[in-house]
Amino acid sequence: MAADWQKITGGITAPRGYQAAGITAGLKPSGLPDLALIFSEVEAIAAGVFTTSQVKAACVEYCRQRLQAKHSARAILCNAGQANAATGTQGYLDALESAMAVAQALNISSESVLLASTGVIGQRIKMDALRSGIPKVVAALSETGSDAAAGAIITTDLVTKSIALETTLGERPVRIGGIAKGSGMIHPNMATMLAFVTCDAVVSPHLWQQMLARAADRSFNSITVDGDTSTNDSLIALANGQSRTPAITEWGAEAEKLEAMLTAVCQHLAKAIARDGEGATCLIEVEVTGAHDELSARQIAKTIAGSSLVKSAIFGRDPNWGRIAAAAGRAGVPFEQENLQIKLGNFLMLENGQPLQFDRAAASAYLKKAAGGAYLQQDTVLISVNVGNGYGSGKAWGCDLSYDYVRINAEYTT
Repeated sequence: MAADWQKITGGITAPRGYQAAGITAGLKPSGLPDLALIFSEVEAIAAGVFTTSQVKAACVEYCRQRLQAKHSARAILCNAGQANAATGTQGYLDALESAMAVAQALNISSESVLLASTGVIGQRIKMDALRSGIPKVVAALSETGSDAAAGAIITTDLVTKSIALETTLGERPVRIGGIAKGSGMIHPNMATMLAFVTCDAVVSPHLWQQMLARAADRSFNSITVDGDTSTNDSLIALANGQSRTPAITEWGAEAEKLEAMLTAVCQHLAKAIARDGEGATCLIEVEVTGAHDELSARQIAKTIAGSSLVKSAIFGRDPNWGRIAAAAGRAGVPFEQENLQIKLGNFLMLENGQPLQFDRAAASAYLKKAAGGAYLQQDTVLISVNVGNGYGSGKAWGCDLSYDYVRINAEYTT
């Protein structure tokens, strides 16, 4: 489907009926902003996709239970600094208290409050700071508060991540906005990442959840930085109906259009996370075609994007296509190696399973140029792989593996 939407400003407060805020509550030792709140002025349809890890943070367990019981919400509270994961019964009680405090400050039901946390695993939320911070973050809520919220959810991120898109449904404008955080411990399924999406369309809970799950597969579940899946991964999306467009209750052209825009928002945020991988100098985009189906293509693409050897070669500006071939071959997807084709940018390196002569110096220069390119514009290394004649195609995103990744993570809690 052609992209018939446009990028607009405003992030998560671009859709109608939303406010957001981000403040410094004293949760982070650094003294940087660390508490964010997203608020819908009316009850909104809510959907979520969460970590697949067996070790789940208290906020994840809380949200999963909330969304199973009730498919709507009005508020999302996110703290940064402590992950509140592997914190036992007390960690869950802290999550319940957090939701109650937000509900009381907003004068809404605690069942309409969702939670997210990020930070060091094994550390409980600093509840005294949170208790005093909640009234402040509620007081700071604003229709222009998206940037502040985006800044309050990050940890080792170098930049905030935000987007908003607008399209037309039923001759009325519909908007989707999103913010995200993530830099390290990023790997499907989901990554140490949090993403919050707001929408002002009217859509049924069942459809909204299905749309979000598919969008996650084609975005956040298709990025990798370091092969580590987190305890706190959360993607939460609200749809509050304030666009006053006709309700989308079944599949059709309007539903497809809304899902396509939702996917575009998620892919932008996912690519921003991959590009911001700790110590990264460029984004890697892997496109696989010719597979049996989309799932197989994405699996090959994710394996290549996640290969430490491929990532190291990209960082070293070494056009070593053999590492790409090796990663494709171990992805667990059957294909005939005589059908394999590999391109790095515009450089064709392997055709019908046979190595080709190419300008190594020029290919290396291509990698160097990407490392110096404009952020999320000209800083992308493209790897194209074809494995046969199938109709399946898929993409994955990652980043190169630099010396700084080890330094940053070696010093994370010290």
